[in-house]
Amino acid sequence: MANIYNFSAGPSVLPKEVLQQAQNELLDYHGTGMSVMEMSHRSAVFIDIIDRAEASLRMLMSIPDNYKVLFLQGGATTQFSMIPLNLFRNSKKADFINSGSWSKKAISEAKKWGTPNVVASSEDQGFTYFPETSADMFDPEADYVHITTNNTIYGTRITQLPDTGDVPLVADMSSNILSEEYNVEDFGLIYAGAQKNIGPAGLTIVIIREDLVGHAPADTPIMLDYKTHVSKQSAYNTPPCFAIYMAGLVFDWTIKQGGVAEMEKKNEAKAGLLYNVLDESSFYIAPVRKSDRSLMNVPFRTISAELDAKFIAEAAKEGLMTLKGYRTVGGMRASIYNPMPLEGVEALVAFMKEFEKNNG
Repeated sequence: MANIYNFSAGPSVLPKEVLQQAQNELLDYHGTGMSVMEMSHRSAVFIDIIDRAEASLRMLMSIPDNYKVLFLQGGATTQFSMIPLNLFRNSKKADFINSGSWSKKAISEAKKWGTPNVVASSEDQGFTYFPETSADMFDPEADYVHITTNNTIYGTRITQLPDTGDVPLVADMSSNILSEEYNVEDFGLIYAGAQKNIGPAGLTIVIIREDLVGHAPADTPIMLDYKTHVSKQSAYNTPPCFAIYMAGLVFDWTIKQGGVAEMEKKNEAKAGLLYNVLDESSFYIAPVRKSDRSLMNVPFRTISAELDAKFIAEAAKEGLMTLKGYRTVGGMRASIYNPMPLEGVEALVAFMKEFEKNNG
């Protein structure tokens, strides 16, 4: 089979070693005679799987003991609702940094239960930069401050966390969790859909400080109360068992690569190759402010929509797949998550240079 490099924004590329291990264990997991897909989520075997997955994630992110790790369903979109339901407990106000489509959706959901305040936004320039903030911009009475650390659609990321004082910082890390180092203690809550750097779609990770659990109103739907999932170790109902198993394999693979610090170095090298081509070219346009460029998602375009379409079609013929930009942005987008090998970026860079030579 010819080399295929999948630049999809999600569901995204997975490590080949992980896929091969899952294939080998698919019909018979560790001598049980069963697939993980068909075993009870309350069996000792699966409890060991989820416990080991949590232990590996705790190791990777140095998660303190006073934070709970939850394996949930519903994607990051469900978290847009769960967070205000659980965290609006005093002023029912929250501050938001609006840096893209997903933060806008989080703001929209928060309006249903309280008052979201947008302290900074980059919408004025099509979300091509990350908004800057200062400590005095945040309301000390807010119940939380919400950020999106990496914007999958627009290719921006936060490089310096906001100073929110004693107000809990909540972060959507769906598209850059495990790609660069963060201090978990800087956050009250971290959440991430799995389908970028963790595993297949269907799983959502929530890392929440203990003191933020247990404050949902009495009429909160039971599945939207963090206390429900904390008290039942993510197994109040049947969790996404196979996705959790796959996540555990990816966590272990990430540890073998040297952990998050080493992944960050590799991601900087991959992104640097791609941005260097863009910066040296008059044929390609990179819309994002240099200081705010994502390590995970690199949007770019050529000098015309027609050439963009040609680029995408010809790239696919060379095994460079899923490079079409998000529908509201257009152009191209290369998502180069942790499992994307350096060779994949090198192949893309070589194609970009050749395409510019032939069409510039």
